Amino acid sequence: MKDISKMIDHTLLKPDATKEMIRSLCLEAINHKFGAVCVNPYYVRYCKELLRDSDVKVATVIGFPLGANTKEIKAMEAKDAIINGADEIDMVINIGALKAGDYSTVKEDIEVVVNAHDEKALVKVIIETCLLTDEEKRIACQLSMDAGADYVKTSTGFSTAGAKVDDVKLMKSVVGDRLGIKASGGIRDLETALEMIEAGATRLGTSSGIKIVNKE
Repeated sequence: MKDISKMIDHTLLKPDATKEMIRSLCLEAINHKFGAVCVNPYYVRYCKELLRDSDVKVATVIGFPLGANTKEIKAMEAKDAIINGADEIDMVINIGALKAGDYSTVKEDIEVVVNAHDEKALVKVIIETCLLTDEEKRIACQLSMDAGADYVKTSTGFSTAGAKVDDVKLMKSVVGDRLGIKASGGIRDLETALEMIEAGATRLGTSSGIKIVNKE
C-alpha cells in the first residue's frame, strides 16, 4: 500500500480555529509525517515557524470558500501568503464565471494566482465539483492546465458535497499525469481514502488524517 501519510493535507479551515488548535494540527502533522497542513491565511506565518525543522509543507486557501473575489484580490492574497511562508496555494475558481461560459475570466483568475509572486508556490485549483456539470468539470480542468496550475482539486468542503470517486475519475480523464488531483471533502476513513487514490487522486485533503493512517 502507498504511504498515504505523505499524500495527506492535514486540514483545519474552520472559522473558529484557535492558535492552540493550529499548533496541535502542526504537531500532529509532524508526528504522523503528513505532506502538508492546510490552514486559513491568518495562520500561515505561525505554521511556517512551527514546521521550520520538518518536511511538512504549509498550504493555505485563496478566494475561499466562494471563489467570487476579483482576480486582483486573489493575486494579493496569494502574494501575501507566499511572503508569509506558504508553500502551496489552494484557490477557488470563479465558479459563476465558469457557469456563465466566461472562460477567459476563469483562466485569468487562475493565472494571476500562479504568477502572484516571483517565488512560486504550488497551486491547486478548487473547481467545486458539486456545483458543476460534467462538461463544466472538464472545462475547469482544461483551463487549470492552460493557466499553469499544478493540481486540480474537487471541493472546498464548505458547499453542498465533497469529493466523489466519479468526479476524481473524470478529472483524471482530462488531466492525465499532467496535473495532480486533490480529493477533498468527506474523506473520513481509510476505505474512502483508498477509493479516491484508486480513482486517480494524488493528494487528500482531510481533517481525519490521523484516523486514516491509524486504519481505524
